[in-house]
Amino acid sequence: MAAHPNRRDLGLLVLRVGTGAVLAAHGTQKLFGWFGGGGIEGTAQGMAAMGFHPPRQSAVAAGLGEAGGGALLALGLA
Repeated sequence: MAAHPNRRDLGLLVLRVGTGAVLAAHGTQKLFGWFGGGGIEGTAQGMAAMGFHPPRQSAVAAGLGEAGGGALLALGLA
């Protein structure tokens, strides 16, 4: 028996918003140090330790990708 369409749509909405919020939170950790993150400097140090060059630009790209992608996903635009 198939789930009622409205219930399925609500479930997909919850999954999309939840996943997008988690991604956006990880991005804000990298960019701003929110939620216990290291901010740009801490993320850049981690990127350098992993061999990413240039580390600061890599940290900004990772943070923007996660925060922006998460926000777009949560809004249903990605």
